[in-house]
Amino acid sequence: MDRIHEMKTPKEIVDIMMSKDQFSSWLNLKIETIDKGSCSLSCVIKKEMLNGFEIAHGGIAYSLADSTLAFAANSYGFQSFSIETSISHLVKVNEGDTLKSISNEIHRGNKTALYQIEIFNQKNKMVAILKGTVYISKIVW
Repeated sequence: MDRIHEMKTPKEIVDIMMSKDQFSSWLNLKIETIDKGSCSLSCVIKKEMLNGFEIAHGGIAYSLADSTLAFAANSYGFQSFSIETSISHLVKVNEGDTLKSISNEIHRGNKTALYQIEIFNQKNKMVAILKGTVYISKIVW
């Protein structure tokens, strides 16, 4: 059987990744959609995710976006790893808010890919945006 026929589906890949990802489990991430190069996740902000200002710690939105980036990039069947990310926090996030992340694949080459991840709250207000570059390895999932 050739390599193409051995490739796992995007859902199978994300299921494998999630089964080993304790932090994403702690965030209680829900997979909304997954396809090649595309992913959407959601999570609800819990009290233990708040910082000293009693708003969501910036690392929560970052982690949601980082997981979205990882799942979208790995969905093609080759293990991919982030090599650069940056995030802008636009609006504060409160306990009880539901966040939804949506990936946008801007460019995919042979060795690197560029993604933009947008995060919205339950009022459909953008709360953060992450830009991430990944390295695409030759390691097949």
